[in-house]
Formats: sequence, structure tokens, C-alpha cells
Amino acid sequence: MSPATTVRTTASIVTTVYTIALPLFGITPTQDMKHLFAYLPSLLAYGVLVFDKWAWRWPLVHRITGHPWVGGTWRAIVTPAQESHIPTGGNRGPITTYLTIEQTYWTLHATLRTAESASRSDNATIVKTDGSGIAEVRFLYDNTPRTEYRQRSPRHSGACRLSVTGRAPRSITGSYFTDRFTAGDMDLTLVDRSTDHGTFADAQAADQRTAQSA
Repeated sequence: MSPATTVRTTASIVTTVYTIALPLFGITPTQDMKHLFAYLPSLLAYGVLVFDKWAWRWPLVHRITGHPWVGGTWRAIVTPAQESHIPTGGNRGPITTYLTIEQTYWTLHATLRTAESASRSDNATIVKTDGSGIAEVRFLYDNTPRTEYRQRSPRHSGACRLSVTGRAPRSITGSYFTDRFTAGDMDLTLVDRSTDHGTFADAQAADQRTAQSA
């Protein structure tokens, strides 16, 4: 569980207990105005939670915050650079992968899936630049290949930077590099806003359904 998730969960529990405890001590908002103020901490805490999870991307609020909404499942075409040290038998691309981004206003987590491995982010963040409407999604990641591929594709770590334009982009470009001396470019297209596609095959099936309905 991430620190932000821990804070949200703790705040929810504490706020709920606080709200339940008030009537037990004889404090209800219907008694008089001063007792109504006793509920303000609960209302504020719940308001922050609602904002973090949902309200920040409601149309009017989203226009005010300008915070990029990148949550969902993306088809990512990965093109390794020619000088990348790809092991013998490895895929030199382009490689179709799927990036799932779980996002709240203050948190971000990314999972990249290929047919052979999965990469999970660490320290993912959105960095806004100079007020131009362009931001960057940056994260470190650890890649874990399926057991059958580990002889030629060992576990490794890397970093990724994605350039985001607009509040709700449907295409993104970026780059990556790894500690096994590989690097390359990424071109991403939004499949849908779901983060429930738990495998490469699930995401691929969703991608095909989206293409058929377009």
C-alpha cells in the first residue's frame, strides 16, 4: 500500500469513527448551530477524499485545476533504439504493450504489460512544466518477466518519461531506458478509462473491442 493510500484509508477510518462518536456524546447537528460546527472536520475530510478520488476530474473542477487525467488503459507501441543491448532472441520491436495507469489527484501508479513480462512503477508522479499545458508523467519501474523468458530476459529496472498535452489526452509520446542498457521511444493511444484489465490478454481484448466499436 502506497503512503498516499495509507493516509486516505486512515483519514477515512478516523473521520468515520469521529462522526459516529459525536451522537454518542449527545452532539447532533439539529440541536443548535454551535454543534453543527463539530461536524465540520468530518465534512472537510470527506470532501478532500471525494476531491482526490473523483471531483478533481468533474468537468468544471477539471477546467479549474488543469490537472492532466491520464488514468486508464493505454496501448503503448515500444520501439527500442538500434543501439540497445537486446539479448539474443529478444524482441527488437516495435512491441505492442499495454500501460494501465491508476490515478487520483495526488497519486499515480503505472503497470506496463507485454506478452512476456510486467513492469510496475515506483515514485510515479506528474510534473507540470511552465504553464504551457504540457506536463510529464515520470516513474521508475521494476520489470519481472514470466519464468519461461527469464533466461534471455532477466529482471531489470528502468525509468520512463511521458509527455502529456492537455487536460484529458488520448495520445501520449515518451521514452524509456533501463539498467541493462536498452532505451527507446513509446507512442501511446488510450484504449479506455478502465484499470481492471489485469493481464496483457485482457487489455488486448479491450483494445480490440474499442477498435471494433469505433
